[in-house]
Amino acid sequence: MTPRLILIPLLVLIGLANATMAWAQDKGSVDPKPLPPLANPNDPNIGAKELFGRKLLPAATPTRVLGFYAHGCIAGAEGLPINGDTWQVMRLSRNRYWGHPDMVALVKRLANKAHKDAGWPGILVGDVSQPRGGPMLTGHASHQVGLDADIWLTPMPNRRLSRNEREEMSAVMMVRGDRLDIDPKVFTPSHLVVIRAAAQEPTVQRIFVNAAIKKALCREAKGDRSWLHKVRPMYGHDYHFHIRIKCPPGAGECESQPDPTEGEGCSAGDLAYWFKDSVLHPKPPLIPPKPKPPMTMAQLPPACKAVLTAPDAKQ
Repeated sequence: MTPRLILIPLLVLIGLANATMAWAQDKGSVDPKPLPPLANPNDPNIGAKELFGRKLLPAATPTRVLGFYAHGCIAGAEGLPINGDTWQVMRLSRNRYWGHPDMVALVKRLANKAHKDAGWPGILVGDVSQPRGGPMLTGHASHQVGLDADIWLTPMPNRRLSRNEREEMSAVMMVRGDRLDIDPKVFTPSHLVVIRAAAQEPTVQRIFVNAAIKKALCREAKGDRSWLHKVRPMYGHDYHFHIRIKCPPGAGECESQPDPTEGEGCSAGDLAYWFKDSVLHPKPPLIPPKPKPPMTMAQLPPACKAVLTAPDAKQ
């Protein structure tokens, strides 16, 4: 493995570790205000997030995945319809329900499986990607190329949510107060069915969950357990799980993450790090770290400039 491929997943991990759970539960707005125009959008030092965050529609080009999950963009993204028979999109004001057509199709399949196999009315879908991918103004380090999606661990209600509910409703915390296990009052066997269905999708490379959820899945999974190796503990996934799919076939400009190691990842040694007191209850640093400068266009694949300047796709 090249040093570059080692470094990139490490940066993703650090970015997720430094993030808080707050952004996942941040409320949206039923009346979002447009971002003000940039004084100098051609400034090479401007954060790429400022540019991609102002694009409201995908590029009117064929679908292309450019770069890595945490530094890239997507051309020709597809929008997940905000309502389906078995899914509803949350936080519409974020405009992050765009993705690669393979991801959109997978979310729809998973929604149907959650309904059919787990008995849920359907799923609530959080962030996928921005219309042209790229870095986001808030929240994720990843989700930049349309191959990541967040699924709430709160089942969809058996009714159409109002716009206000979609912006202000919070997902349910699935982890016990002491952080050592799931809360059995809210995390049920049906959650295992839904996560397993996602992990068994051939194109899924990783699923991120809180370590307590991984622990519960290891304890409760019966029969074929081969899917468990895709489910990885990660900070900040108490309310939702994160699906990551592989680079699509033929997407030569897409940069893959190495496949997860084989094995269930269920031994005491596999999970020990996540249940250390220093990890469960980290102490704030004595000296607050300086904010990192934002990622610029120069740090993204060169072709992302053309994605950014391409005409809008028709709605």
